[in-house]
Amino acid sequence: MGKNFQGSGEKKKHRFDKGGKGKKRYTEEKPKRVEDVIVEAHAEADFVFGRYACIEAIRNKRGNKLFLQEDLKGPKVQELKELAAEMSVPVSWAPKAKLDKLTDGAVHQGMVLGITPFEYLEVDELIAKAKGEKEEPFLLILDGLEDPHNFGSILRTADATGVDGVIIPKHRAVGITSVVTKTSTGAVEHIPVARATNLKQAVTSLKEQGFWVFGTDMEGTDYRQWNVSGSIALIIGNEGKGMSQVLKKEVDQMLSIPMTGHVQSLNAGVAGGLLMYEVFRKRTS
Repeated sequence: MGKNFQGSGEKKKHRFDKGGKGKKRYTEEKPKRVEDVIVEAHAEADFVFGRYACIEAIRNKRGNKLFLQEDLKGPKVQELKELAAEMSVPVSWAPKAKLDKLTDGAVHQGMVLGITPFEYLEVDELIAKAKGEKEEPFLLILDGLEDPHNFGSILRTADATGVDGVIIPKHRAVGITSVVTKTSTGAVEHIPVARATNLKQAVTSLKEQGFWVFGTDMEGTDYRQWNVSGSIALIIGNEGKGMSQVLKKEVDQMLSIPMTGHVQSLNAGVAGGLLMYEVFRKRTS
């Protein structure tokens, strides 16, 4: 019979709290409101939002609870509800204002999903996984990327071009957040991501496992001349600073993207996309 509130026939729950001077105070627990449930969930869980991000997270068994905007209707909502039911993910309806608060004002499309935290791999695990699945794997290394939209865009392109995994630094860089997940349109659920305490050591491990490591620099070789055979790893630098000097010393070859306009650099996501598609083009043509 719907929700159980006081007066619905459900027994009232009570507890004893310690009062002053060792005495116990008799109190009555109040039934939780939707607002209380959402606040508790916000404190205990990570969230993704937007239709595609929610769908992919539920399909990959990371969904804990689905919050839907209470006035939301239509076939897309029904599809998401059915998927949640199929995967045993509970659904709650909530006002738009509460979902806005839950997502810090982001565009959520009326769909917010509480999820289990993202499981990162260790660098060695990612290398072993990539080499076990492909004869010539292709990995990305993101050197201090800070913009979650760039990260999400790169993950989306990585999934489209057959990248086998991504390595990011554990500190001073964006990780897998709700914004990254939404921007990637769920691609984060399909691309293994490893976090490294030391990117230089990660590059060393890659080389020891037979990877050729490439970086990007204005003075590098034209990327159209890039030999993409073998196991390769591509480093994409920070949005403002580019690649760190430490990693520049470790790469086997620097690549450049020729430009004729007045602007001398490209957005990290755009540059990464061009290079990923170059690997895809050469390996599939």
